[in-house]
Amino acid sequence: MSYDLNELNEMIEELSRGPRSHAILSKALSVCKDSLLGLSRSGVTIRVKIKANCLRTALENIYKEHDLYFRTMSASDERLREGLIKLYYVFGIDSEGTNIVFEVPVTDGVKVDTISDLFRASDWYELEAHDLVGVEFNGRALRRLVLPDDWPEELYPLRKDVSMDEIKKLYQPQVVSRISELGVEEVVRIPVGPYHPALHEPEYFELYVRGEKVVDARYVGFMVHRGIEKLAESMKYDQVPFLAERICGICGFVHSTSYVQAVEDALGIEVPERAHFIRSIVLEVERLHSHLLWLGVALHLLGYDTGFMHAWRIREKVMVLAELLTGSRKTYGIDLVGGVKKDIDKDKIPKIRETLNQLKKEFKEFVDVATSVPQVRARLTGTGILPRGEARAYSLVGPTARGSGLARDVRKDYTYAAYHYVNFKVPVYTEGDNLARTLVRIDEVFESISIIEQLIDMLPSGPIKAERWEPQPMRLGIGSVEAPRGEVIHVVITDLYGPYRWRVRAPTYQNLQAVPIMLKGVDLADAPLTIASIDPCFSCTDRALIINLKSGNIKTLPLEVISRRRWKDG
Repeated sequence: MSYDLNELNEMIEELSRGPRSHAILSKALSVCKDSLLGLSRSGVTIRVKIKANCLRTALENIYKEHDLYFRTMSASDERLREGLIKLYYVFGIDSEGTNIVFEVPVTDGVKVDTISDLFRASDWYELEAHDLVGVEFNGRALRRLVLPDDWPEELYPLRKDVSMDEIKKLYQPQVVSRISELGVEEVVRIPVGPYHPALHEPEYFELYVRGEKVVDARYVGFMVHRGIEKLAESMKYDQVPFLAERICGICGFVHSTSYVQAVEDALGIEVPERAHFIRSIVLEVERLHSHLLWLGVALHLLGYDTGFMHAWRIREKVMVLAELLTGSRKTYGIDLVGGVKKDIDKDKIPKIRETLNQLKKEFKEFVDVATSVPQVRARLTGTGILPRGEARAYSLVGPTARGSGLARDVRKDYTYAAYHYVNFKVPVYTEGDNLARTLVRIDEVFESISIIEQLIDMLPSGPIKAERWEPQPMRLGIGSVEAPRGEVIHVVITDLYGPYRWRVRAPTYQNLQAVPIMLKGVDLADAPLTIASIDPCFSCTDRALIINLKSGNIKTLPLEVISRRRWKDG
């Protein structure tokens, strides 16, 4: 679809008189009158189809709008359908709870102008689109992000003509030949390098240190990329929630909920109110156990292991509550497209209330003591500072953003499930340091308890899943959930039997890009806690490499030793 000049002028004029999102869109489109291919609205999402040659020009007109945030971007191989690749840039107007999706068709040989200098948060998304789908970008350096440096050129895993079997077989011949050389029956490849081979998730930070101060840092990740989005292409709609819950080892329900919400948004599925309440209750239970886990780990990194033990002792009550509600302590398995599998029986409600009352009492006693320990307070205050402007530039989410003065919370801004029925505060601190991010999470524990209490009191009767729904091909849906770490956002393009394209954006993906800023100027001893302060979806590296440039000596130190040095020094 395209518009003649008169139609477009009328449309822009009409938009400029509308709400905030319309006015911003009018400003963007006013410079792209020859490049607009389509414009539509569904629910809270405005979808703009625009030529690649005008995307950057349109965004240059609006990137300074204070409440416009870059949320996510998905590259989708639609060559079998339309003979081209598409980029879906999702922006949000937080003050209004509206999404603006710029849909950009990309034909062979066409390069897309980068927007990473306008929206710094988009940097990794462009690199990932290049790695996995083969999109070329003008005006920036392109390097490997997800794929290893020795990955074959011109092989893009998320293209539809690349099979999972083809990807799996890439390096198998090398392994087989090595088995023969060694004369053994099998070889198990254990990755040993910048991460522990048995216990921790992989992560690698290079810290550049002068004396005891960190002067710069670099992050390298994606060492065990699992290809979850590719795997989902061969799955049915209600099989994907099982996979989605295994994206994160702590907060899986946020992913399954975000996925089903995206499908429901795309297909216009009406979810029963009782199912919305159940999802919200379980999401808040997950927030409780995640924040308690993080608080315990943070105190452990500070050397205050008594606090670690008390945090996890209290957390155990939440795990028992999760099992009472879902039948499982962690991977709950209750989400379905159109509702949930498991109801909350009336006889469980007294136990839920009893547990919440115990949590409130014990958690308050615990945090009053833990936050008053002088060494804990001193190590948290003024370290790992992230200025509000940097948090804004990288579109940071969750407690990391709220600790730097940004009152961003998807439960309020893009409300979903049953959150519009309850009253709660969004804790915000302006200091931007490790203490601020800690206090945000402490406050959120109390807010989550209150939210669950309200939801239990208002739990409506009725069915827990939609009776029937019909899939439709090539519909776009967006689902977002406020995870304990921040906004999870899933973009789904539908097909007849399952998702045609599923794009997952976890909060750590968004927040990690700002960690090097937080690390600059901190003492080496405070680096582990600063990294952990975003609650990253990997455990802290258990060792660091120290290179003495004068002597040439190289040695490794356990991270635990580094993090405790200040206890000795001061």
